[in-house]
Amino acid sequence: MIVEPGKAEKWFVSAWNYLPEVTSGFRFPQKIKIHDVTLRDGEQQAGIEFRKEEKVRIAIKLAEAGVHRIEAGMPAVSPEDEAAIKEIVKLNLGPEIFAFSRCMVPDVKRAVDCGVKGIVVEVPSSPHIIQYAYKWPLQKAIDLSIEATRFAKEQGLYTVFFPIDSSRSDMGWYLDLIEKVATEGHMDALAVVDTFGVCSPHAIGFWISKIKERIKKPLETHFHDDFGMGVANTVMGLAAGAEVAHTTVTGIGERAGNCSFEDLVLSLLTMYGQDLGIRCEEFYPLSRLIRELSGLQIPSNRPIVGDWVFNIESGIIASWYRNCGKDRPTELFPFHWGLVGQGPAEIVLGKNSGLDSIATWLERIGERASEEEITKILSQVKMKSLEKKGLLTEEEFRQIVRQVKEGR
Repeated sequence: MIVEPGKAEKWFVSAWNYLPEVTSGFRFPQKIKIHDVTLRDGEQQAGIEFRKEEKVRIAIKLAEAGVHRIEAGMPAVSPEDEAAIKEIVKLNLGPEIFAFSRCMVPDVKRAVDCGVKGIVVEVPSSPHIIQYAYKWPLQKAIDLSIEATRFAKEQGLYTVFFPIDSSRSDMGWYLDLIEKVATEGHMDALAVVDTFGVCSPHAIGFWISKIKERIKKPLETHFHDDFGMGVANTVMGLAAGAEVAHTTVTGIGERAGNCSFEDLVLSLLTMYGQDLGIRCEEFYPLSRLIRELSGLQIPSNRPIVGDWVFNIESGIIASWYRNCGKDRPTELFPFHWGLVGQGPAEIVLGKNSGLDSIATWLERIGERASEEEITKILSQVKMKSLEKKGLLTEEEFRQIVRQVKEGR
């Protein structure tokens, strides 16, 4: 329930986000879709390999979270990937299932055989990467794009044209390419692709406006996170009128990863008033599943899904939590832990703990102590934390309490 701009039962952000002076230029579409690429681009992160049964588990969990489209993989990668896509299609989970392919007719044919609803067809779109990385003549990229997208259309697939490295191309050459493919080949939608995460948020609106001058097709954002701009760029792209956002769970993906599913959806909901119909309470369980199956480690304080995001070590924050945390948790956190599927906030013990931290832990273990004893316990807690360079366990705290009470 929205209480006032920026404030709801489970979040509390700045009301400034909703000022007319801020929002007047927004062009959000009526409906925004999430096109999740965890099973394809996410798996391209070095060291991550999902088996067939694992891909199916992830797809089921993505569907439970309410994701609108799932890019289930690239059939040409391996027979196991192809089998996983077919199995996901067969399950009829609810989301639209897409495959990814190179701009080659045989690749598209393999996607057709998987029974997917749509396809994302890639092609290099900067002259320098075509020349140096692919070692193709420029015309080859154009001809292959036209042939592959036209074939995809003939097979009845919803076709997303995916020109890679667009953001480092010459704007004129890039616009000529997409217009040529749109007219001589086929595209139901165009992916606006920042393959190397090199575009700034301020350039995104300009880029999308230039595309809209040349073609009248739905636009989809696909932005990488090499400079930490993936989510910001995606928000800017959607605010400029793009209709679909490509994301991965917890931002996994090639090099520094992709636009993070959790970060994007929660930011849109709380800061922009854009409810995508995603079940945010699935964020943490979904992230945990990805980490379990991939072996991925993330910072404990990673936004939204970090394991320690709702842990409180600071003494002053522990005092705030004791004063109002249980009744008014969004005074301390911008969103409630339950909104994203996390467990309740917890006061932990470390070097930065305060007297209220000790009082909380004494209550937890059912012990009483005088003010003098609490002060001594706090001192020893700080010393122990420095000694071990970490938080204290309950047993370590109990031992300190016993020592102080026994006068040792």
